[in-house]
Amino acid sequence: MFPPPPLPSILRDLITANHILHHASIVDGYGHISIRHPAQPSVYIMAGYLAPAIVSTAEDMIEYHIADGAPVDPNAKKGYSERYIHGEIFKRFPGVHCVIHSHSEAVIPFMVAGVPLRPAFHMAGFLGESVPTFDITPLYTPTSQRDMLVNSVPLGAALASHFAAPAAPADSALPDNLVVLMRHHGFTTCGESIQDAVFRAIYTHKNAAILSSAATLRAAHGLEAGGLDYLSEQETEGCRRMNEATADKAWRGWVEEVRAVSLYRNVMIEDEKQKE
Repeated sequence: MFPPPPLPSILRDLITANHILHHASIVDGYGHISIRHPAQPSVYIMAGYLAPAIVSTAEDMIEYHIADGAPVDPNAKKGYSERYIHGEIFKRFPGVHCVIHSHSEAVIPFMVAGVPLRPAFHMAGFLGESVPTFDITPLYTPTSQRDMLVNSVPLGAALASHFAAPAAPADSALPDNLVVLMRHHGFTTCGESIQDAVFRAIYTHKNAAILSSAATLRAAHGLEAGGLDYLSEQETEGCRRMNEATADKAWRGWVEEVRAVSLYRNVMIEDEKQKE
């Protein structure tokens, strides 16, 4: 097994990942991505209270304890209230090293309409046969502010549990489900690397858009709404393996795309170039 990349390299990629997710419409002013600290597995890192497009330096990041979501530095700047999404997934699955939360406008209609999200093409094999949905509503107390936010350890743990199959052992290092929908909210995905998680977030969004277009085409031609053609179980598994083996190729292209857009600044990359 290869040693984890050094922290500066991870932080550089984390900044770039924020930009890629924004460029691909996975996040806007909201949504977030985190990584597990490469040298301290009980700590995770994510940007502070910033829009992903303007994350630009290592100083924009905050380290948190996985145990309780508290910042490692008690004097840290303001962070995201939904960091518990990330911390509880890292806690439940020690093999996960990156978590992404999105409010994708392509994905949310599936929950509103009560339509299952299933893989429609080979790039989305990681979705599996069935994508579970997390509903926060039953967890509210009479005094809760019902804002749909996963802003506490118990709510984060409830979401994290949906990444495991019903009969999965409690000590599973990796999740059975790689994407979980969040009713009236969005979706969360994860990966063993930044590249894997970004790939899954982008192609979850694209798969949802393809399914919506297909349903519209059927309706326009007077065909039954329930006749969509999905990947079979065997195709889903084969495509997932293919996805995992090729995510690095897409990542390299996305990196170059955001480098060419003046909105996005990655000071760590700029500093590396100056040293060359």
